[in-house]
Amino acid sequence: MLEEFINNVNSIVWSDALIILCLGAGVYFSIITRFLQVRYLRDMVSLLFSGQSSEKGVSSFQAFSMAIAGRVGTGNITGVATAIAMGGPGAIFWMWTIAFLGSASAFIEATLGQIYKQVKDGQYRGGPAFYIEKGLGIKWYAVVFALATVLSTALLLPGVQSNSIATSIHNAFHISPAITGAGVAGLLALIICGGVKRIGKVAEIVVPFMAVAYILMAVIIICMNITAVPAMFGLIFRSAFDLEPAFGGIFGMAVSWGVKRGIYSNEAGQGTAPHAAAAAEISHPVKQGLVQAFSVYIDTLFVCTATAFMILFTGQYNVLNPDGGFLVENMPGVAVGPEFTQRAVDTYFPPIGGGFVAISLFFFAFTTIMAYYYIAETNLSYLDKHEKNKWMVWALRLIIVLAVFYGSVKTAEAAWAVGDIGVGIMAWLNIVAIFLLRKPAMLALKDYASQKKQGLDPVFQPGKLGIKNADEWEKN
Repeated sequence: MLEEFINNVNSIVWSDALIILCLGAGVYFSIITRFLQVRYLRDMVSLLFSGQSSEKGVSSFQAFSMAIAGRVGTGNITGVATAIAMGGPGAIFWMWTIAFLGSASAFIEATLGQIYKQVKDGQYRGGPAFYIEKGLGIKWYAVVFALATVLSTALLLPGVQSNSIATSIHNAFHISPAITGAGVAGLLALIICGGVKRIGKVAEIVVPFMAVAYILMAVIIICMNITAVPAMFGLIFRSAFDLEPAFGGIFGMAVSWGVKRGIYSNEAGQGTAPHAAAAAEISHPVKQGLVQAFSVYIDTLFVCTATAFMILFTGQYNVLNPDGGFLVENMPGVAVGPEFTQRAVDTYFPPIGGGFVAISLFFFAFTTIMAYYYIAETNLSYLDKHEKNKWMVWALRLIIVLAVFYGSVKTAEAAWAVGDIGVGIMAWLNIVAIFLLRKPAMLALKDYASQKKQGLDPVFQPGKLGIKNADEWEKN
């Protein structure tokens, strides 16, 4: 009965309306920013390594790493496999689409996170709850988002990450999920007790290493199949538009699962990345907005594509028929999950394939859990205005550690369904908010462009732009 309830709630949250809202928001923000995701690509890369950390904030690269830690997770391995299994190869095209369009949404939300950030407990804090209250002036809406985010990131979402870690390690090394769960929970406890600075430092070291190693493995496999690349793109495009006979009749599933898993993976518009963006010490909000827009590309266009190509090149996947059975069953007896990717790498590197993917997934998913904790703590900080209830932070730490362990030992289907509910609720609340708050973000973008045109290093002065309640910037 509980699983049936979870599935019913999931189907309501992830109705066609949310799919349309996410795609529509991406199209709208792309148009009003004049496809910023293309025009400012050079700035995105150059700004990545600019700026220094301070007592109150982290550097642009550390904030980028924290955001990537949240974006690059189990969705890049298990999520891609699920998208292919449920929507066929065409789902990858729709993951690309939501990444390209979603980078504009990511820019808007990250810029707003910077504009309306504030200093709490000696460090920069910000995110949707902050910009909803200060930008829209709707306190109850901000509280609802903060509560939903604490619930999602502390209780609903960590289980997806830890479940995938436990499953992949069990497949590769035959270690009990309970043992893996206890180890992951213990390591998480050591890190999160050090606060945001420790999370930032760990992310800064781990994230580049994990992404480069995984993409390098994918590049090797792609190079070994270089002549098949055009055919692979052809399969993806044909399947995306219902033109591939083997996947006929699942066009709607390709769109739905591509968008759903794309949003789960890159988190554009979901409202998680603005928390990391707000923590950066920079001279203009647009700088971090551009950096965060680029992080969507890293997540989906690089890491997710790497996974998809490895799976499709090797044929290590199944595609479910919505009416029952399979449209394609290349792996009899294998359920949807990280095993698709593990077997794909095993095809070319039998001694290390499964272990390599398991270790990669551990780093991807573990850093995501760290990011979830930071997001949950930030929203708890918002709710605890006077920072008097320190016990609430320790209660939060205990809850997320227990959620990580519990997620390791429960079924993958239940873990993903619960996680999808968390992502969907946050996306609903945040996309509506950033649509209503598009004006301050656009004013900041125009100001940035104007100063760049004059050959200046842009500095943000919200009063001159008519942006109110950007209190932290007014102090500078």
